[in-house]
Amino acid sequence: MTTDRRVLERALTVADGEAPSEPPPERPLGWRAGERALRLATVAAVAAAAALVTGRPWLLALAAGPAVLLALAAPTRHRPTRLDTTVTADPRRCFEGDTITVRIELHHDGEAGLIDPAITLGPGVGLTELRITGSTVNLRLAATRWGRWSLGTVDLDLYDTGGLARRTVRADLGEADIYPIPSQARLTPIPVRLPERLGEHTTRQSGEGVEVVGVRPHIWGERQRRIHWPSTTRRGSIQINQFAAERTADAVVLLDALSDLRDPVTGRSTLDETLRAASGLTRAYLRKHDRVGVVSIGGAIRWLRPGTGDRHFYRIVESVLEVRKDLGYRNPDLHRLPPPALPAGALVYAFTPLADQRILDVLRDLSDRGNPLVVVEIPAGDPHVEADDRIGQHALRLWRADRRAMHFALQNRGIPVVTHVPDESLDLTLAPLLRSRIQGRTR
Repeated sequence: MTTDRRVLERALTVADGEAPSEPPPERPLGWRAGERALRLATVAAVAAAAALVTGRPWLLALAAGPAVLLALAAPTRHRPTRLDTTVTADPRRCFEGDTITVRIELHHDGEAGLIDPAITLGPGVGLTELRITGSTVNLRLAATRWGRWSLGTVDLDLYDTGGLARRTVRADLGEADIYPIPSQARLTPIPVRLPERLGEHTTRQSGEGVEVVGVRPHIWGERQRRIHWPSTTRRGSIQINQFAAERTADAVVLLDALSDLRDPVTGRSTLDETLRAASGLTRAYLRKHDRVGVVSIGGAIRWLRPGTGDRHFYRIVESVLEVRKDLGYRNPDLHRLPPPALPAGALVYAFTPLADQRILDVLRDLSDRGNPLVVVEIPAGDPHVEADDRIGQHALRLWRADRRAMHFALQNRGIPVVTHVPDESLDLTLAPLLRSRIQGRTR
């Protein structure tokens, strides 16, 4: 089989268009006339009609050639009678910007000619390369947006050896999990009270650690390597180094999926930036062996109890890949969450654009539970208003006043609010939280 350049250009044109939310309708089954056969039939019919109208028999000669070709292209036993496909895609799990390789193998009997693919891709991928080798179609797809996406479908038109008849078989490419690229983060602020588990965070209580917080008199039986000799010499009695206890932290990431807004200037999606920032913070805490859980609030409430380890990071990301499909109007009810989803004293990071009043009710509920809470605002940008639009200007001022009121309501309850600017390090956002340990409301 040969590869026609026209086929490649047409397939790329189809794939580069905006992907529909549903697959295209099924094409007719069985063999049917191809474009070349339709053109020949049109020429023959026009020539025959002209001969009848004008009474000039020589015009019938123009119809004879196409008619003979169509007769020769009549169905024969050499045409394929069985068509099926085998689809392999690698990898099925990747990060944004990675490449997914798809291989479609067309199996048939009999003799066949050209393969003409019509590609309909899903919304999370883009076509970068198409190659047809024999009965195999190779695609290279670029992962463009995080989420659990359908890769799309490919309708393969198989032509006969004369190129006058074709038959279509559809290949479903399946789904792929595309993970967001986490924001860069190393800082891990901690609350005042930490669980009684050994970790890497220094607490105010004395214990078995490496950071010296003071000295105290020696008690019989303690190890001599802890003697602080300068103070022992000054006081005339044995003094021992006192170390701070090191504990682990529990953190819960709360994702606001009630809405997905786009910045009018940059076109960024607040939901995209929310998950990228939350992934970076999750990875920073997991690197210090802390336990991290997730709660996503949208059309449905999804949660994953806190855990630790690299594998837990991927479980967290996979648990929120469906949030794009959950966008809808529903009042979130945190009381339906079991206690393991929000452990007592766990530090909660709420990533939200602060664009929905319902999120305030959720944050008040968390504050009343006594959990230390930090709100990380993902800015959505001001709505675009024309300079001569007086009504729009008034609406813009009201919109800004409403956002200031939401900030004041949170800060009035003692909830710190920090703003994360996309493309900047998350450490710059979290740095103000290091001035003091985060307080939680006492129950």
